Amino acid sequence: MRRGRSFWDDSGMVRSLEPLVVRHTLRVPAPKGPAGDGGVAARRFDAALMSVGFKLSADLLEHLSGLAAGTVIDTAAHTLRTVRGMVGDHVQHNAYFIDFPDNVPDTFEFWMGLVAKTFADDVHRTRAETRLSSGVLNLLALPGYGEYQHTYTEMLAHHDELIAAAGDRVTVLHLGGDLDAEATALYLALAGSGTPLGEDGLRDLAVLAEHRADGPQPDTIPVRENRAVVNRVRLDLGADLLLDTVTDVLRLACALSGGDVTLQEPTRFANLPRRVRRALLAGLDAVVAADPAKLADVNAHREPWKRLGERLHPHEYPRWPHAADVFAVARGEKTARTFDSRVEELLAEGDVAGAVTLLENAPGRLYRALDRLLRTASTRDERDLVLTAAERVADRVSGRVVLSVREHFQNRAAETGVTRVFTNRLGRAWTTPDHRLTVPYAAVERLNALLDAETARRLPGVLPGPVLVDPAVLDVALPLSGKAAGTGLGVLPRGSAAEVEGELLRFFVHWRQTGARTDYDLSALLLDEDYGALGWLDYTALTSAEGEHSGDITDAPDGASEFINLRLGAVRGAFVVPQVNIFAGEGFEEVAESFFGYMLRDAEQKGRPFEPRTVRTKSELRGPGRVALPLVFMRGDGDDWYVKWLHLYLRGLPWGNQVSGHRLTVGRLVRAVVRRRHLTVRYLTGLLGDRVTLWDGRSLPGGPVTFVGLERPGGLPDGSRAITPENLRDLVPA
Repeated sequence: MRRGRSFWDDSGMVRSLEPLVVRHTLRVPAPKGPAGDGGVAARRFDAALMSVGFKLSADLLEHLSGLAAGTVIDTAAHTLRTVRGMVGDHVQHNAYFIDFPDNVPDTFEFWMGLVAKTFADDVHRTRAETRLSSGVLNLLALPGYGEYQHTYTEMLAHHDELIAAAGDRVTVLHLGGDLDAEATALYLALAGSGTPLGEDGLRDLAVLAEHRADGPQPDTIPVRENRAVVNRVRLDLGADLLLDTVTDVLRLACALSGGDVTLQEPTRFANLPRRVRRALLAGLDAVVAADPAKLADVNAHREPWKRLGERLHPHEYPRWPHAADVFAVARGEKTARTFDSRVEELLAEGDVAGAVTLLENAPGRLYRALDRLLRTASTRDERDLVLTAAERVADRVSGRVVLSVREHFQNRAAETGVTRVFTNRLGRAWTTPDHRLTVPYAAVERLNALLDAETARRLPGVLPGPVLVDPAVLDVALPLSGKAAGTGLGVLPRGSAAEVEGELLRFFVHWRQTGARTDYDLSALLLDEDYGALGWLDYTALTSAEGEHSGDITDAPDGASEFINLRLGAVRGAFVVPQVNIFAGEGFEEVAESFFGYMLRDAEQKGRPFEPRTVRTKSELRGPGRVALPLVFMRGDGDDWYVKWLHLYLRGLPWGNQVSGHRLTVGRLVRAVVRRRHLTVRYLTGLLGDRVTLWDGRSLPGGPVTFVGLERPGGLPDGSRAITPENLRDLVPA
């Protein structure tokens, strides 16, 4: 792209940005076009949106009504396409059993029917008898199993229209500013985010950066992955690179090669043009020249540095000797002692005071080491020294680290032997007994008071003025990492809880393979109060008192869907754990698409297996394991049910994963996550005291407020700011 090129005259470019704005903000950029009488077209647009669970706000409807009908129709076409994708209605959701959830056969009855059908056909009988000669008949290979036996149109003919209900989801789309302003605001929000973005967020940032990287910039880009994405575009524009560590250069090289800027997965570096090689080497040289101690960071990624050196040819550029030092350290020809090794040496010698003195030069590392330092300290004086140092540097620690440490210590068990849960940045999770030494209660109390005070000090910049809070958002977990939440509609960070309102719960999975035959299995594990397995629904158990499975699909060249329908009033036990098992074929990161979600319906509502108006959430499945655990449904008091987000992946088996084989592991993992106390919106708003008013769902104040809720209400006073799940990251102080 040439510097200074405007993309606003290119309708293709415009159209590529509008969906990003709608998905991230639930705002429709104000269309530009001639004035006219677009009222009829706008009302038809609104009606079409309502069929998929969306609606135009009053302001947006009024704005569209004043435009020419053609402009309204054009806006409706691409907006409908976007929101249908958000809710999962962009594909055809067929079901193996045509009448699902009615007339689903008993499992034994179903298999015996397939066997009888097989032996009634001469060709199929001969093949089956040949297989039986070995003593085994593979039921999964029976003719007709795992393949749709009817078309999508035929399935629709078997279902009545959905009966509208007051509980159907309605997501309001609001009027935005012009596309330039909306795209710029979204770019600044994503680039300047204080929490890491997920895979989709980074991809969207890259699209926005192509058009905005030579315009207004955030004051800081604190997250390194975001910086790499922006630097890639700045390099193309000839702008100065944003570099302050050698690792920034490594991430940029990964971005230029289409690799993983998080450095979690190996990148195969591309052949880079001479211009790019010079820019990277010059950047490296400047970073190391300014602070030679930063050479120590090379040790964390020695192998990628070696491979990158083969592409950059630093020996050809003697004018940048400090850049050459980076690759000398990677090859072991030059020693650069790491900061962490110096800390480890001091702690090994029992010199807590020396370690603290050193760590004060890196406040974030000091905070991440507080648990170990407090455990290692052998006297009260040493613990006081640690806590005093934490107080001195508190204002130099990022808000995300402050909150992460606060959450860590509120879960610090007083006793040993309890279960710890670990989750890496990719969502892979595991548990282990906690055998760490305890941290004295007085030290934890003093530290928590410090962290609360520091967070409260920063909050006025995050939540200015009077704060109006919807009680429904209080138990939503703070998004301390974008990796702790999937992408989609109604998706909340890991640990968030929300009430489930409805009598019929139906969850679904859809996937479409890239090449190899791929079989995903949707399952539901039922757990008792002690997290022990009571039973399950899957392709081996099609029906139970709780509900029905829609049938197994084992090949998805054109996409496939599976459903489980549950009557919440009939559920045994305390927990329902939906899971998606990869039985065979491509992983979640290899298929063309895969997503999970759930719907809620009243007992009398009919409709198709998939009805977009009843979808409460739709979450992309993109993780490293072979078993996905998106969320868990939990019984509350009486007949109340709640959902808690997990966003977890188990490694699983290379093939043949089934709910029965992972029930013990899943039970332990669910127990650890459910019992963990996450920092929530309730915690933050509690620090604000009388500045917070809980919203009654009806009346709104006369003046501007900061509103925090699951959805932006209509009629907020001018000048108000709304924080909803779409921009919940803004709650994390800088």
